[in-house]
Amino acid sequence: MRNLMAVALVLSMAAVCAAGDPDLDELASWMTGSFSSEAQALDDSDFFHIDLHMTKIWPKREDGVWLYVEQASADTPERPYRQRVYHVRHVGEDVFASSVFTFDEPLERAGAWRLETPLADLSPSDLEEREGCTIYLVRRADGAFEGSTLGRLCTSNLRGATWASSEVVVTADGLVSWDRGWNDEGEQVWGAEKAGYHFDRVAGVNSSSPPPPSPE
Repeated sequence: MRNLMAVALVLSMAAVCAAGDPDLDELASWMTGSFSSEAQALDDSDFFHIDLHMTKIWPKREDGVWLYVEQASADTPERPYRQRVYHVRHVGEDVFASSVFTFDEPLERAGAWRLETPLADLSPSDLEEREGCTIYLVRRADGAFEGSTLGRLCTSNLRGATWASSEVVVTADGLVSWDRGWNDEGEQVWGAEKAGYHFDRVAGVNSSSPPPPSPE
């Protein structure tokens, strides 16, 4: 991941137009859908069964791709513990950025991923960016997208942490996400210790997966 950080820091941050950008379109399509860590949880009791949903929002915008993200324990899907908006864009020749945003009263929008037009009443001006928490990704030789946050820029005060790191690998069949919190001494204070969570695609845009059913 250190090499990815170095690459992202030195490349130009001038945004590449989303229109006619097949690599950005593919990354966004791979990130869109419903995912589950059930298989990993069944295989290793150190991991929980988590459901993850990501759906596109604001399709008329031309400044990249915007996604609504919802993550919850499979036991309590009605009470997601993480709700975010990601802004995914092409920022350099081989670099993509996924910036992270929060919004007010997130639990009131739990289940919004099922809607035909989720978060239609909001706009980027209603969001608050998590400064320093952008994930920068590059495309690997095998076609997957891999990336991470940069250094200690993403602050966190959860469970005694002062900063957080996120690492991710995105493929057509799912993604691996490893979020961890660290204190000033560099000791991990939250997050999975062995490895990242493996989320298998269960529905969504994919060459081998059918689209999700229309909401009732």
